[in-house]
Amino acid sequence: MTVQALAHAPSGAAPLAMRAEGLCKAYGAITVLSDISLDIEAGEVHAVIGENGAGKSTLMKLLSGHVAPTDGRLFMENGSVAFAEATEAEHAGVVLVHQEILLAADLTVAQNLFLGRELTRGFMVDDKTMNRRTAALLARVGSVARPTDRVGDLPLAQRQLVQIARALLEDRKIIILDEPTAVLANDEVAALLEIVRSLREQGVGILYISHRLNEVQALADRITVLRDGRMVGTWPASELSQRRMAELMVGRELSMLYPEKRPVVAGEPVLSVTDLVVDDGVSQGSFSLRAGEVLGIGGMIGSGRTELIEGLLGLRPSHARRVEVNGREIVHRSVRSLMAAGLAYLTEDRKGKGLLVDASLAPNLTLQALDGVNPGVVLQQRREVAELKKAVSDYDIRVRSLTLDAGKLSGGNQQKLLLAKIMMSSPSIIIIDEPTRGIDIGNKSQIYGFIDAMVRAGKACIIISSEMPELVGLSDRVLVMREGRFVAELTGAEINEENVAYAATTGRHTAAAGEA
Repeated sequence: MTVQALAHAPSGAAPLAMRAEGLCKAYGAITVLSDISLDIEAGEVHAVIGENGAGKSTLMKLLSGHVAPTDGRLFMENGSVAFAEATEAEHAGVVLVHQEILLAADLTVAQNLFLGRELTRGFMVDDKTMNRRTAALLARVGSVARPTDRVGDLPLAQRQLVQIARALLEDRKIIILDEPTAVLANDEVAALLEIVRSLREQGVGILYISHRLNEVQALADRITVLRDGRMVGTWPASELSQRRMAELMVGRELSMLYPEKRPVVAGEPVLSVTDLVVDDGVSQGSFSLRAGEVLGIGGMIGSGRTELIEGLLGLRPSHARRVEVNGREIVHRSVRSLMAAGLAYLTEDRKGKGLLVDASLAPNLTLQALDGVNPGVVLQQRREVAELKKAVSDYDIRVRSLTLDAGKLSGGNQQKLLLAKIMMSSPSIIIIDEPTRGIDIGNKSQIYGFIDAMVRAGKACIIISSEMPELVGLSDRVLVMREGRFVAELTGAEINEENVAYAATTGRHTAAAGEA
């Protein structure tokens, strides 16, 4: 039965594209998934949500033939199915679009799309037809890549769109999307959500996994919640608010998600920046930060938030009239000179700039503090391991083994490792760009607690965040940027989502001030 036939079945009820009954998965004595039963209807978006470690990825691999279940069964239109490998699932119309980029970097976009299923004309590969079909698919997913582009030369977001285009090359009954928007900008996200809606209208069953609960709320027809490898339940999406989704994921009320606000103490500035200008990013950047304060920097994507900090650190061409850290002027700005003055920076790009993903945890932790941990030429491995054990305990980094590569950690645990890494240098000022991007709600709460503890201990923190609830929930003071300039400073009761959004979009302070 084709997708179209499934979409227009005469029964009046939505036909099932797939049903799972009692799926279990164990690795030796460790059970990671227990008794999962759910169905995916043709022409619906069925979201699966849960914290990291809840079992979402394992479930996706079971449904798409990448892993065989220990127990349980799968059913499709012709009865029970068992996939020995992912290619069998794809032939049955089920495809998984991985969160990780699984493309051949040295091949072109078209060659990646048709890899293993190349079109031929006689004895020759039909590059012309493959390029033409690739161009149409790229346009469909909103990609600006060209069929002849080398995949390794594309930005991460474009590579993700190429993966999605590859999944759409053939008709599908079920498409499983695992965190498809994690590396996409807002306009790319909007285009992808429209693609998902279009596929639903064509009768395709979509299984959608995302930490972005606003996307889940906007897209899903039904929502299944997993916790600790078990099903919490399945609900119509209309019955669940984002707050209720989060509470079901973690199994508790979210009233304590953000730490209790501290009394604002007007201490001396520990960081003072005067007339910072960053090439192609910031035209006016004067601000200060006080000890014991969380300063939030908000604004729309492209407003200059990250450029401001990277310019301050000397990572982008910039100049400033004056920069002082802890009362001392920094004349030659660089990451090294600012670290020596007591500043630490946690980048928004965990995998690209923050971690050595193919290296083990210990060198990732101690890389910036080698002088303190490994004096002399000979690396003191026992000291490194001791520091790693302490960080794992202090920051609750969940690891199966201390020898694990950093790239094997979940997003939340990678972020906690990076936080432990920057704290190795005992900084007095911590700058964190996107503290919890792509992180589940439980790890968010933990990271908020770590930030609060740092500031209560007298340190100062700058957070840059695209999530307005996070900005409002953490900040003692908020600076809003628009088109490379600060346009508003919000304090006290002024700090709310409406005022941040108003300043970011209009360039004026608050709605009341703008209307005066």
